[in-house]
Amino acid sequence: MGTANDSSKDISDRLAEKHPKVVFVLGGPGSGKGTQCEKIVQHFGYTHLSAGDLLRAEKNSGSENGIMIQNMMNEGKIVPSEVTIKLLQKAMLDSGNDKFLIDGFPRNEENRAAFEALTKIEPEFVLYFNCPEKEMERRILNRNQGREDDNIETIRKRFKVFLESSLPVIEYYKGKGKVREIDAAKPVEEVFEEVKDIFNPKIPKVPKDENVEGRCMCCAIL
Repeated sequence: MGTANDSSKDISDRLAEKHPKVVFVLGGPGSGKGTQCEKIVQHFGYTHLSAGDLLRAEKNSGSENGIMIQNMMNEGKIVPSEVTIKLLQKAMLDSGNDKFLIDGFPRNEENRAAFEALTKIEPEFVLYFNCPEKEMERRILNRNQGREDDNIETIRKRFKVFLESSLPVIEYYKGKGKVREIDAAKPVEEVFEEVKDIFNPKIPKVPKDENVEGRCMCCAIL
C-alpha cells in the first residue's frame, strides 16, 4: 500500500511532466491583484489559483484534510506549507491548463522554499503589485464587500504581516531577476496596460535603412 509521500511524489512527477508555466502574484491587501488576475485570465488564457480560496474550499468540504485545516485555523495555527502546496498541485493538474497565476502565495520564505522543493517548479516570474499603504487603506474601506475584517486596525495589521512575510520572498526573486514590479496605485486600466506589456512584450522594430536593399537582414541589423 502506497504512503502519503508516494502520493505526493506521484502528483509532483505528473505535474513536472507538463512543464507548467507558473507566475506568482503578490501584493498587499487592496493592491488590486484580484482584479488584474481576472483580466490576465481573459486576455492570456491563464488559470487563476488563489491559495486562500483553495484552503477555504477544502475546509468547507468536510473531508479529513478539511477538518484538520478547520481545527488548525480555530487554534490560530498556520496551515503547513505542504497542505497548501498539495491543494495547489491538485488544482493545477485538474485544470488541464499549463499556465497558472498563483495568487497570494508564497506568503513567506518557508512557503517559497517548500514549493520549489516539493514541486521542482520555479516561477517564470513574480508579478508584484506595489501600492502605497494609504491607497490600499482607502480602497479597502471604500469597497462594499461586507467583510468584518475591513476596519482600519485590521487592515494595518494585514499590511504589516504582508511586509514582514512577503517582502523577503520578493527580495529573494529580485536577486534572481524574476520580479516584475507594477505601480498599482494607478487606475485599473492603466495598471493593466503595464501588465499587458509584461505578458506580451513588444518586439523592438528594426530601424529602416534606405541603403539595405540587396543585403541580408543580418547585415541590415548590424
